[in-house]
Amino acid sequence: MPGSDGPGPVLPTDAAGFVSIEDVRSRLAAQRYLVDDGLATILFLALRLRKPLLVEGEPGVGKTELAKALAAAAGAPLLRLQCYEGIDVHHALYDWDYPRQLLHLRAAGEGEVYSERFLLRRPLLEALDRPGSVLLIDELDRADDEFEAFLLEFLSDFQVTIPEIGVFRATQPPVVIVTSNRTRELHDALRRRCLYHWIDHPDQAREAAIVHARLPELPERLVQQVCTFVGQLRWLDLYRAPGIGETLDWAQALDVLGHESIDRDAATASLGSLLKAREDLERVRNQHLGTLLDEASDATA
Repeated sequence: MPGSDGPGPVLPTDAAGFVSIEDVRSRLAAQRYLVDDGLATILFLALRLRKPLLVEGEPGVGKTELAKALAAAAGAPLLRLQCYEGIDVHHALYDWDYPRQLLHLRAAGEGEVYSERFLLRRPLLEALDRPGSVLLIDELDRADDEFEAFLLEFLSDFQVTIPEIGVFRATQPPVVIVTSNRTRELHDALRRRCLYHWIDHPDQAREAAIVHARLPELPERLVQQVCTFVGQLRWLDLYRAPGIGETLDWAQALDVLGHESIDRDAATASLGSLLKAREDLERVRNQHLGTLLDEASDATA
């Protein structure tokens, strides 16, 4: 609802019921999302300080899943704004219900057609209206500079201005996670409004723990070999390095095919579950597969 220019209500100290860094870690783990000390700490600070959290990293490292797991752990609704080239205010904030406005004019002959009852709320406006929600602004780097500038008011004051009506301000700010794959640099003005964390690919032990958490039915030997193989694979100069999601896909594919370990035939047949570019598939199969399989085998020797 439009608000006055005066101060808003006093907000509770804890934005989503998390009482400590360890509480953040354990409740996310219950959603099968494992975080290290750095991410648990910055996420706890974002919740306590009511600040948006900008999360960057390579595709597939779990940026989007962080927001999903956080919403599930907090028992909060997740509102997702997927960014893309050309996105504008009418896709992100609001639009007008033109058919209803036209029917109103025909029925009444006159009257106010630019009022809240004719608003179609998009994710940003809906987040201001839903206390305790988690808002995911996903892949902001895909949007253009103008849209990024439009977000500044929202991220700094948790409010937006609709010219025909006025200012809409959150009575309780949403938890905001902004993600970027860094296909372009975001501007300093936006970065200043956020806390920040870079999510890297996990080391082998953490990736194995993630696979166990998500796919507990998989044999230990298979999990260790898959995570060793993928960890070594990421050191190659690939067109697109596999993310955690691809590791999970490949491990599950091998299990479905009845393999408890990786051999050349199994890897060759299922490698499309892991690598998603023709150049990478051909290079790995023709140049590196034997070495990678040897290293994976040594991990469980």
